[in-house]
Amino acid sequence: MNISQALKMAFQSIAGNKMRAFLTMLGIIIGVAAVIIMVSLVQASTASITAQMESLGTNMMTVMLTGRNSSRNLSVADMQKLVDDNPNFFNSVAPSVSGSPTIKAGTVNASTSLIGTNQHYSEINNTPVESGRFITEADCTSRKKVVVIGKYIANKYFEGQDPAGQTLKVSGQVFTVVGVLTAKTTTMTEGSTDDRIIIPYTTAQRLLRNAEIRSYSFQATSSEVAEQASEKLEELLLKLLGSENAYRVMNQAEMLENVATMTGTMSMMLGGIAGISLIVGGIGIMNIMLVSVTERTREIGIRKAIGARRKSIMSQFLIESIVVSCIGGIIGIIIGIAGTYFIGKAVGIEAGASAMVMLLSAGVSVSIGIFFGWYPANKASKLNPIDALRFE
Repeated sequence: MNISQALKMAFQSIAGNKMRAFLTMLGIIIGVAAVIIMVSLVQASTASITAQMESLGTNMMTVMLTGRNSSRNLSVADMQKLVDDNPNFFNSVAPSVSGSPTIKAGTVNASTSLIGTNQHYSEINNTPVESGRFITEADCTSRKKVVVIGKYIANKYFEGQDPAGQTLKVSGQVFTVVGVLTAKTTTMTEGSTDDRIIIPYTTAQRLLRNAEIRSYSFQATSSEVAEQASEKLEELLLKLLGSENAYRVMNQAEMLENVATMTGTMSMMLGGIAGISLIVGGIGIMNIMLVSVTERTREIGIRKAIGARRKSIMSQFLIESIVVSCIGGIIGIIIGIAGTYFIGKAVGIEAGASAMVMLLSAGVSVSIGIFFGWYPANKASKLNPIDALRFE
C-alpha cells in the first residue's frame, strides 16, 4: 500500500464517522488554539510594554524609597540637590505621587489614574502635550489646582470642545484643565495609559493626604553615562540614608530585563497549561484508534490473509492517526489566529498570532499523531490473521 492509498482510506474512515472524528480532534483543536492565543497575547503585551519603556530612553532611572532601616526621609528638595550637585550625571528629577480619584465633568463621573509630579516629568517620561501646556514650577510652588488630562479623558468629557480652560472635579475639588497629553495608544480605552490625569505634586499631596513621596524619576545626562549615573545615585542614597534596604534604584535596562524574564516565564507557564490539552487530545486519539482497530479486526484479518504485510497495516492506521491529528491542528490554528485577533482587540492590545508558535503547534500536532497512533497501529499490525478472521 502506498501513501496515497493510505491517505484515501484515512479520509474515508474519517468521513464515515464524522462526529466521532470531530470529538477525537477536539482535544487537539482546543490545545493548539489555547497555546497560540495565550502565547501570542503574552508576546504582544510584552512587545507593547517594552516599546513604551524603550520610548522613555535608556537614560531614565527610577528610585523607590522604602524607608527600611533608615530614620531619615528624603524630600523633593533633597533629591533636587542631588541633581544640582552632580550636573555631570543628572539632568533633572521628577517626584511621583499616585492615586485613583473620582473625576467629574458635568454629569459624567468615573475613576481614573492620577499622577502628582513637577515640570520635569514630561521630558523624563516622554509625555508631551498635544495642546495647552504641562505642569510648571510655579504650579507646584503655589499648589495650583491645575490638571493635564489624557486623550481618553479629553474625548470622553470634552468631546468636540477645547478642554483648555474647562473645569474638572477631582475628588470633589475643582481643577482647571491646562493641557491635553499626546495619545500613547491607538485604542484609547478606559484603563489605558491615556486614561489618566497629571497635577502638581504639592497639590496631589494635599488631595490624597499623602505627605511622603516614595517614587522619583531621574534623567541621566546621556545614555552613555546612564550606568555610571545609576551607580552614582546608589552611592549618594546610601550615604544619605545609611542603609541599602531604605531604597531601590532601577534603570531602564534592568527594568526591560525584568519584564523580559517575567513575561518569558509567563509564556512558558501558560503554554505548558495549554499544552496539557494537547496531551489529553493525544490520549483521545489513541483511545479512538484502539476502538477502530477492534471494529476493523476482521478487515485486518482479510487483508493479512490475502498477503498484506505488517508494514502496510501499520502504516494505514498510523497515517489515519496523523491525518486526524493534523486536521485538528489546522482547525486549532485557524481558531487560534481568530481568537488572538478578537481577544487582543477586546483588551486593547494589537496582537497577531505568532508564526513561530503556529509552526510549533503544527509540528506538535504531527508528533502527537505519530506518538499516540503508534501503539494502536502496532497492535493492528501484530494481529494473527486466523484469530482476526474468527473475531466477532
